[in-house]
Parts: sequence; structure tokens; C-alpha cells
Amino acid sequence: MSYAPDGQQYQPYRPQGQSPQPPHGDQYGQPYGQQPYGAGGAQQPPHGRPQPPYGQQPQYEYEPQDHQEQPEPPRKSRGRRWAIVGATVLALAGISALVMNHFEIPPFTDKGSAVSFGQQPAGGSGKKNDAPQQPANSKMLMPTGPAAEFKNSMTLPDGTHVAVTTLDGKKSGFKGKVWVWAPKEYNDPKFAKSGFPVMIALPGGAGYPSNYWMGTDLGLQTSISKWYAEGKSKPFILAMPVLNPGPDDKGIYWDGSDIPGQPKMGTWLTEDVPDLMKANFRTVKSRDGWAFMGSSTGGFAGLKAVLKHPDKFKAVIASGPDIVPDSSLWKGHDKEKAENNPEVLAKQLIDSKGPDVYLAFQVGDSENNKKTLPDVQKFIATYGNKGPVHTELRVIKGGQHNAKTYVPNMGEGPVQFISKVMEGPVE
Repeated sequence: MSYAPDGQQYQPYRPQGQSPQPPHGDQYGQPYGQQPYGAGGAQQPPHGRPQPPYGQQPQYEYEPQDHQEQPEPPRKSRGRRWAIVGATVLALAGISALVMNHFEIPPFTDKGSAVSFGQQPAGGSGKKNDAPQQPANSKMLMPTGPAAEFKNSMTLPDGTHVAVTTLDGKKSGFKGKVWVWAPKEYNDPKFAKSGFPVMIALPGGAGYPSNYWMGTDLGLQTSISKWYAEGKSKPFILAMPVLNPGPDDKGIYWDGSDIPGQPKMGTWLTEDVPDLMKANFRTVKSRDGWAFMGSSTGGFAGLKAVLKHPDKFKAVIASGPDIVPDSSLWKGHDKEKAENNPEVLAKQLIDSKGPDVYLAFQVGDSENNKKTLPDVQKFIATYGNKGPVHTELRVIKGGQHNAKTYVPNMGEGPVQFISKVMEGPVE
């Protein structure tokens, strides 16, 4: 007997009005083409079945004899087919989810959702009692408020968020975007009363309208988590502000400084951005919990910020940095330019026996600017490890002038160099 694919009994095709013919040598023993019961219904069918009236179709049912075995339906084939169908549906669903996530179509992405980092979201009651209380004699600074409106930019595999807000700088007068990230330890109940160190990460290049450290493709956030787990790094909170107030498509940049007649990007980076972090995160009261990092012109801006404000910041990781200010916007402002020159600032700090600062440099030996490594080496030879200026240099073999070179090498020395002298988490 034949079975249809779904396991139901197969009915052969019959031309209209014709009786089905049993197969040759079937269980009734009649030759092919002869009537099985004789004419006029005189002969009874086997097993006592009545003869159907003339002109009606007799229904044959297969009844196996004792010596025959009922064939099993092909259930394995059917199960395999359903497995294939199920796998196909799941694959299509997965592809659809990825596409919707890529194009940021809810509910397949949480981009744009509010992120509070454990603090009261903006728009709360604003009552005084809502503000967290500062413990007495604590090294930790509780969030001062008001809470900023952070929107999720991306979610990392460990559940942490890179979020973004637009900061209206009260001291600089500049308004721009700042991305932030806190390691998973920040929300660990074990550290609920702890202040965390902050690293302000500055990009090279345009540094506008975004900061490339906010993208997870460079691995800065996951690297900090990994280095902390390995005992190499502090669990830094990252602040990633725009570096410039506009594009540098004409080779114009602002050196992270307050250039006369220009937006006050030095004040933005060293006052407004830290104020944002203090308002929204548990931080470290003293300068021992504040550092910069940056590459190229961002490395210069971070280096200069630490040397210019050693009372606020303790360390910097400067990757492939410029050593002296060179923006064309300094033209006619030589005095102010000198006040933002790391060479001049380092000498002043040594002469004044100022607070200790820790400057970790890393430079590739294949940088496109062949002067970068000699300039850094000259700076270290002149000012390094003299008085309060502590320096370290990592030369990256085969290293080029790009962030993908700098991030993995930070964990091989520079981040350890500054982490040894910084504090956090602290209570």
C-alpha cells in the first residue's frame, strides 16, 4: 500500500464512473481485468461483505494477512522535513532581527532609550531630598546633579551602555556632545558606595561631530574591562567629548585650547566635561581619580591639559601626540600659544616643584609623521623624570598612526603606568 507524504491513505486516480481494478494477484485471487464477484450480485464478496449496488464504486480496503506486516510510515523523513522548515524559519527570523537592529528599528534595538547610570533621570521631582547624600570624610564624591539626559548609543555584550548627551558648557559657552561609559563594576552592589576614576578620552582627526572612541569597534571599553580583570588597569569611567567645535576639513583645529576669539575648547575639556561627570557619577574627589588619554591631536590636548592643570588631573596616556601647539588659529597670539605649550608648561612645573604628574607616551616606529617619535624622545630627554614630571615611553614595533595600533598596546605598559599612581574605586 502506498502512503502520501503526510501519512494518509493514497487513493488512486479513477476516471468518472469506472470501478477501480484490483492489482494482479491481489488478495482476492482474481486475474487483472475480471469482475471479482460475478454478474448481478449472485456471488458474495469475500469475508461476507455485501456487493455495492450497480454503478457505485466499491471501496477496497487493505487488510493485511497474518503473515504480512503493516509497513511503517516514513516518519523520519517527515520529522527531518519539519526540522528543516523550523531551522529555515529561525534563520530568517534571525536575519530579520539583525537587519532591524542595523537600521535601528524597535523593538530590535535599545538605541535611543534613556540611560540613567543608576541616578535619577532628568525631569525628576527636583526635590532636595532626591540628591544622594555625601558621606562625611569620604574620598568618594556622590553625584552632584542635576542629572543629564543620556540616550543609549550602543549596548555592549556585557550589558553596559555607551550613552550620549548634549552638554551646554556653562563655563566655556560651548555646546556639544559627550559620550560616556561606565564599566559593569560601577553597578555592582559591592561598589555601591565607591567613587570611580574618570578618564577623558580624546580623538585625533576632526574630533567633530563625534568622538571615535565612542565606537566599540576600537575596543577601548572592552579593553578597560579586560585590563581591570587582569589587574592592569583601574576600572575607569570614560568621558568622550567632541574635541573641536567644528570640522577641520580645511586643516583648522583648536588644539584643545582657549584660542582668543575662538570657542573655549580648553575650558570645555578641563572644566565643563569634568563637571558633567561629577554631576552624574560617583567619582573621586581628588585629582588622583582624573586622567586623560588621546591620540594624535587628542594626545596633545590631553598632555597639555595635565601639564596646565596638575591640580585637577594626575596622568595622561598620549599616543602619537604632537608636542607643541601648531594650529593656524594661534596666529597673532604668541603669548597665549606659549601658555598652551607642553614644553613650556613642563619646565614651569619642574621649576615650581608642582604636583607630580605621570605622562605615558606610546608611539609607533612606522608613524606617517617621521618627526613624531624623535619629538617625543626629545621631550622626555629634556623634561622626563625631572622633579614632578614622570614619563614613560612605549615604542610600538611596526606601529602606525592610528587608534587600532594604540588601544591594544595601552595594556602593555601605559595603562599600568598610570593605574599604579591613581585611585579608585574609593569610599
